[in-house]
Amino acid sequence: MAVVETTDKTFENDTATGVTLTDFWATWCGPCRMQSPVVEQLADEMDTVTFNKMDVDANPATPQKFGIMSIPTLLVKKDGQVVDTVVGYHTKDQLKQLLTQYVEA
Repeated sequence: MAVVETTDKTFENDTATGVTLTDFWATWCGPCRMQSPVVEQLADEMDTVTFNKMDVDANPATPQKFGIMSIPTLLVKKDGQVVDTVVGYHTKDQLKQLLTQYVEA
């Protein structure tokens, strides 16, 4: 599955059902550029999770709503409710372990 670009307008709808991971990033952020390929690899491997990304510069309302102060921040939701937030670069194994607990719960 591909990572879907989400916006302030579409975020709530894009993350309303199932387990979702949203990667909050910006083009100027070095660690974000490291995190993106990891999220894309997971999107190919984990078809039970929906993967989104949001450019915080183009979409300031959603990061503000969720108190996102630094990027990359990965927000995990299950059935529309925030269940986890991780800040900074994380490996594929770390993220897979994180997501698996919500998929199996």
